[in-house]
Amino acid sequence: MLAEPLVSSPSGYEPAGVRPSGYWTRLLPALAVLACVTRIPSFRLPLWNPDEGYLAVQARLLAAGGSLYETVVDRKPPLVPWLYQGAFTLFGDGSLTGVRVCAVLAQLLTAVLLASLARRRWGDGPGRFAGVLYLLSSIGLHPEDAQAAAFEIFMLPCTAAAMWCADRGRWGAAGATVACAALAKQTGGAVVVPVLWLLWRGGGSRKDLVRLGVGAVLPVLGAALVTDPAGFLFWTVTGSGAYASFAGSELHIAGRALTNTTILGVGCAGLIPPVVRVLRVARTGAADLWLWLASSAVAVLLGFHFFGHYFLQLTPPLSLLATAALQILPFARLATALLTSACCCALFLSWGLLAPRPDLAHAARVAAAVAQRTAPGERVLVWGIHPETYWLADRVPATRYLTAGLLTNYSGGRDGPRVGEKYAVEGAWPVFREELTAHAPALFVDDSRGKPYAPQRLPWLGRLLAAEYERAGLVDGAVLYARVPQRWP
Repeated sequence: MLAEPLVSSPSGYEPAGVRPSGYWTRLLPALAVLACVTRIPSFRLPLWNPDEGYLAVQARLLAAGGSLYETVVDRKPPLVPWLYQGAFTLFGDGSLTGVRVCAVLAQLLTAVLLASLARRRWGDGPGRFAGVLYLLSSIGLHPEDAQAAAFEIFMLPCTAAAMWCADRGRWGAAGATVACAALAKQTGGAVVVPVLWLLWRGGGSRKDLVRLGVGAVLPVLGAALVTDPAGFLFWTVTGSGAYASFAGSELHIAGRALTNTTILGVGCAGLIPPVVRVLRVARTGAADLWLWLASSAVAVLLGFHFFGHYFLQLTPPLSLLATAALQILPFARLATALLTSACCCALFLSWGLLAPRPDLAHAARVAAAVAQRTAPGERVLVWGIHPETYWLADRVPATRYLTAGLLTNYSGGRDGPRVGEKYAVEGAWPVFREELTAHAPALFVDDSRGKPYAPQRLPWLGRLLAAEYERAGLVDGAVLYARVPQRWP
C-alpha cells in the first residue's frame, strides 16, 4: 500500500521548505568518498577498453600538432579528446591517472547535481538519497564499460547540468550544457527533450526558447570552427551510415542488447522495483524525468550496437525516478533500496577489482614486440581493433585511421556480414593509400587473428604486404611484417 508523503517521517525526509545549515558541508564529503570508492577499480589497469586507447593515441597526436577531423579522426565529437589532451599536458601522457581523476570528479559532479535536483523538489532527505543511489548504481555494468574514463562518463555531468539549469529556468545555460553533452558524445543531446518539456511546462516565452537555442548552437558552432567545419559535420553526423546499421548481425547484436540490459538490471536492482511500484502514480510529479529516461533509452538504441557503456546514460534519470518513488513509499522500501544498491555496488566493485583483461594482456605483448623491433621515430601500422597498442608501444601510427574498423566497418561489433572495403568510411581508402605511400610503416602488425577484416581479404592491402613486406614474427596470434629494404638499380 502506498503511503502519502509526510511532513516529518521516520525516513528522514524533510519538507522542501526546511533547510538545515551545513547540508552541503556534510553531504559533499560523503559523496566524494563514495565516488572515490566506486572508481577504485578504474586505477587498477592501465587501460579498460579500446575507447580509452583510442582517446590516448588521439591526445598524443593532437599534442604533436595533429588536427582533429583531418590528421586525427574518429566518429566522436571533440570534447573528450580535448580533455585527454589537457590531462596529458598537465600530468604526462605515460598513464591515464590524470584522466581517471577527472572521471571521479565527473561522477561526483553528476551525483551533486542530481542531489540538488532532488532536494529542490522533494526535500533534504531525497537530495541525499538521490546522490547516493546514483553513485551506488553508476558502476552496475561490466567493468570495461563502467570503469573506463570514456565518452559517457564525461557526458553524464553535462546532461545532469542541463536538467539542473532547466529546472531553475536558466535557459541559456541549459542550452549550453545540452551542447556540452552532445560535444562529449552525440547521444548526450537527447537531454534536450526533457529540457524542452520543462520550458513548455513552465510557460516559457519565445525569448526563453531563443536563449535555449542560442545556448545550444553557439558551443557546437564554435567547436566546428575551431576544428574543421566540413570534417566536424562528416565525422560526427553524416559519415556513420554504415556503422549505424545492424544488417547482417541481428542475432549477434540482439544477444549483446539482452546481456547488457540484464547486467544493468542487476546493477540497478535497488532502483527499478520502487519505480515499477509507483509507475502509475502521478503524485511523484516526474513527467520530465520519464521523458529524460525515455529519450536516453532512444539514445541507447541509436546505432543498434548496445555496447554496455551506452547504458550508462540511463542511470541518472533512473536514480531520480527511484528517489521520486521512494519519497512516496514507506520507509522500509527506502531501507531496502539502499541496502540492495549497496550490495549490488559491492558485487560490481569486486568484479572490477578481480576481472581479467585478456585483450589488454594481448595488446601489451604486441606493443612490447613493436617497441623492440622499431625505433622511436618510426611509424607502424597495427591492423586490428586495439588502438591502445600504439599508445603502449609509444609509436606513431602510419595512418589517421587508428583501427581497421574505420576501413572495413568491423567496428561496432560486427560478426562477419557487411565487413569489407566497400563498407568503409566514405573516402577513407584513397586517403589511406596515400598515407601508406607517403609514410610507409616500418612494421605492419596484422592483428586480425582470423577476423573477417584480415588483409588477405582486401586486395590492395594484400598486394602491398606481398610486395613490400616480409614476415618477421608471430606474437600471441598477431603476425608482424617488416618492410623489405628498397633496392635501387
